[in-house]
Amino acid sequence: MKLAREGYPFIAVGLVLAALGWWAWAAQLGGVTSQVLAPMLTVLALFTLWFFRDPERRIPDEPGLVLAPGEGRVILVEEVDESTYMGGLCRKISIFLSVFDVHVQRAPAAGTVDYRLYKPGKYAVAWADKASDDNEQASLGLSTPAGKMLVRQIAGLVARRIVTYPAEGQEVERGERIGLIRFGSRVDLFIPLAWEVTCSVGDRAVAGRTVLARQTQEDTP
Repeated sequence: MKLAREGYPFIAVGLVLAALGWWAWAAQLGGVTSQVLAPMLTVLALFTLWFFRDPERRIPDEPGLVLAPGEGRVILVEEVDESTYMGGLCRKISIFLSVFDVHVQRAPAAGTVDYRLYKPGKYAVAWADKASDDNEQASLGLSTPAGKMLVRQIAGLVARRIVTYPAEGQEVERGERIGLIRFGSRVDLFIPLAWEVTCSVGDRAVAGRTVLARQTQEDTP
């Protein structure tokens, strides 16, 4: 399975520590301590490998679809006032990513990146409403022929790094990888009110595959 490149240092450290643990056990160093640590370090190394997995997705090609930018559980669908990029009232769809979810984010639709902003902040639990305003976050605005949309990567309680790939002015394709949040997080998607929402709170979303909304017929080129 493909791995996210941001995970390579963590994976390397995990594998080295696991190897040292088994070497200490084989050399009878540390007694019971090495016998306990070796399996624990191996489990940790395997978890790190699994956490940074970056599976390929079969991207739906039907026109007008808005795909999930993040993988996890839909925890909020509401009307909000987003003035920094959307310019007023819009729909927000929030997805909570646990440590067991794939943490690579994907573009919900094809478009041009014409807004990008990083904002430092707190590391409160990502499922809390205030996380959208208070936590460390990175916003990526996409201009599409059918309208604007905004993807916001939000750090969580144990997340300590947000990576955003596309530069301002860059074209992205639907389902293209656009970033990664390390170790538990949240992704908010902002779309125009006119677009039809096809998901509900509690739904399971798969990044780059699950349809969260549809652009209205009159807006879709």
